[in-house]
Parts: sequence; structure tokens; C-alpha cells
Amino acid sequence: MNYPVHGAGLGLRRAFIRSLSDHSTDSVNFWEIAPENWIGVGGYFGKKLHELTEKHPFICHGLSLSIGGPTPLDQAFLQKLKKFLREHNIRYYSEHLSYCSDDGHLYDLMPIPFTEQAVRYVANRIKQVQEQLEQRIAIENVSYYVAPGQEMEEIDFLNAVLQEADCNLLLDVNNIYVNSVNHGYDAQAFLHRLPAERIAYIHIAGHYNEAEDLIIDTHGADVIAPVWQLLNNAYQHFGVIPTLLERDFNIPPLPELLKEITNIQAIQAQWQERNREYHKRQD
Repeated sequence: MNYPVHGAGLGLRRAFIRSLSDHSTDSVNFWEIAPENWIGVGGYFGKKLHELTEKHPFICHGLSLSIGGPTPLDQAFLQKLKKFLREHNIRYYSEHLSYCSDDGHLYDLMPIPFTEQAVRYVANRIKQVQEQLEQRIAIENVSYYVAPGQEMEEIDFLNAVLQEADCNLLLDVNNIYVNSVNHGYDAQAFLHRLPAERIAYIHIAGHYNEAEDLIIDTHGADVIAPVWQLLNNAYQHFGVIPTLLERDFNIPPLPELLKEITNIQAIQAQWQERNREYHKRQD
């Protein structure tokens, strides 16, 4: 896989954008934004975004494309998105394997039924998006709490969509962990069945424990040990992949987020060193 970015990244939030000049962010190798939050933005924030995208690698992670939705794709939005990606030299674009609209926005990511019919429907819409954007995109495995009309296992549905659409995967290790607890499956076994050649980059985040057997994917807390371990397992199985920290709520001061970025890089460095040692022994 020819990765669009490298190292460890951070989701850019307006909550800390003013403090960027007060702290060194040299440890952040790339940034991610939701294009819906920035398209058409002017003034201070628009100027700041232009300054940042001119200096640093950026990727976009969409919120409202509604790739599994019942209504036609929003052509006007796709045209604005295509222009935005080019205007800011965005390295890559990804979206959620879910839907969020039905004649209006639902303001949440809804689960797509795990069925063969849904595989064909969603894959066709992903192909349309890739054709209109004139680039390959990645689809993120999402957290879900119910599986209406389920005929397939989550892993089989995800792999079928990736294959049928011929798109890439945004691998969210926190979502695998959340779903493994909520739906009672082996997170590592799920991870190992993913196609390495399609993984574009990784998301890692925190969550909220509602109950012993119910986790809510909030992106509002620090990453916990089992999720760090799953990231470690991903590097062991697939090699080191660019990884981004998401934090959407309860956002701490920027230095606290940078500590988690440093932790990602430390794990990456460990596996890069192990890989170097391995290749030395093979020579």
C-alpha cells in the first residue's frame, strides 16, 4: 500500500486551533478535518486553514455523504467537496460505512443492514463517488449498536463492500474494540481477517463505558490500554500504518493530545526497529 501520509496524525478541531501558535506541533505528522465543517468558511478560521494546508499534509474524513442512505447522493455537495480537496491539496478522502440521511439529516451514523443486497447498493454508490471525485477513497468500519436485518457477519459484509467497490479501508481500531464488546466477538480475529493491501490509514480514539457489556463510541476520552494493544497488534500483523488520533468531545489542552501522538509514534518506532532487525537477520 502506498500510504497517503506517514507517522501519527491528529484531528484538527476549532477548539484548539487558536492555541497552535502557543505549542510546538512538530510531532504531528499530518492533520485530518471533516470537510463539511470547513467548506465555505472564511474569516480567521478560513485563513488559518489555508495557512495550515499550505504547510502540512492534510486528509479529509467526511461526515455527511451518507454512503448507505436511501436517497440519491448529494451531487452539489460532491462538486463542492471535489473543489475543496483540490484547493487545499488534500492527500486523501474517507467516509463512514453507514448512512446519516433520509430526506434530511439524521445527525447520527446509522447502521447499514449486513445483507448481500446492501453490499451491492453501497458498493455502487462508492464507485459513483470515486468516479466523481476522480480518486480512490477509503471507507471506515463503524461502531454500531443494533444490526437490523442482519444476514452476514460484520467482517464478511465489510470485506464484501471493499471488494465489490474496489475501494480502500480506513481501519478504526477503537470501533473494532467497541463492537467486539457490544456484540461479543474476538477483536483480534476480526482484525486479522482485514485485507492489508486496502488499509489506507488507521483511526484510534477513546470511548465511554455505559455498562460492562455496552460501550459508546464518543471520541471523548483518552485511549485505553486494550485499544492501544489492538493498535500494537495491527502493526504486528500489517506493519506500521499511518495512524490518527480522534478527539471530538471533552477536548483537553493541546499538550495532552500531543502526549497521545507521542505514544502512537513510540509504538510505531518499536515496530519499525523490529522490522529492521528482522530484515538484517534475513540478509
